[in-house]
Amino acid sequence: MTTQRTKSQPPKQTMLLQKAKTREIFLLGFFLLFYTAASQAEFFRWTDKQGKTHYSDKAAISSQKITIQPGYAFYRVKKIYDGDTITLQSGERVRLLGINTPEIESRHKRGEPGGLAAKNWLAKKLQKQKIRLVKDQTKRDKYGRLLAHLFTESGQHINLELVKNGLATANIHPPNLKYEESLLSAQQEAEKNRLGIWGIPNYKPQPIEKIKSRKYSGWGRFTGRIASFKKGRKFDRLYFSSTTDLRIPTKSRALFPALKEYVGKQVEVRGWPSRRKNHCSILIRHPSAIITQ
Repeated sequence: MTTQRTKSQPPKQTMLLQKAKTREIFLLGFFLLFYTAASQAEFFRWTDKQGKTHYSDKAAISSQKITIQPGYAFYRVKKIYDGDTITLQSGERVRLLGINTPEIESRHKRGEPGGLAAKNWLAKKLQKQKIRLVKDQTKRDKYGRLLAHLFTESGQHINLELVKNGLATANIHPPNLKYEESLLSAQQEAEKNRLGIWGIPNYKPQPIEKIKSRKYSGWGRFTGRIASFKKGRKFDRLYFSSTTDLRIPTKSRALFPALKEYVGKQVEVRGWPSRRKNHCSILIRHPSAIITQ
């Protein structure tokens, strides 16, 4: 008995071609998904003797190189917490990388000059905007916040714009060095033109000796002469006196000049002073926070 093929039953060859095509689309989709985090990923495609298509990030004989540029994920902003912290619609809190803005008044913190201006600028800039996140080496901070650079749909770098307008200072935190040069260059220009915080009297440089006489709780600029240095297991230290120093994490040592080059020089230091009993110290993670005068 001969079975007749109806119009609703495609030929076996057609079905095999459809399955092969479906498999190829699935494999390509898998690689697109796998490499979405990359700004540009290159990989290779080839067909074996059985007619099966393969994809890999490593070249094979007779393979063809193909380039994939994945799209970006964009997010909506739910809340502006302050000038350098936002909350996404998902509830995820994001801390802007590479910068610091003054604190705003809250139940737990005193407000600092310039803090509200930075928050208001950010709120206006991101109003009805979608943003994408560009991450660096460290994905989250000790508070569990995502760390990222923010870009608008038009490609504007929000972290950089805050620094350009003098609303934020560059705060380079190794190993997160992405956009380091552009942030520091923008800060230099804003400072030269006395924009934002660079024109506020509260942020003028103070003699380093003043951190002994009053309690500093925020970011400041301090001047003094380096008297000596000492290398340690966790921190290297530059001393202004026996009771006042700068501590540099040894894991960041390679970013700094030889410590002896600072000795005898007048410097301006930018950071957050801390005090334990009679000893005052400022943590310095990047050489941009020590300016030789």
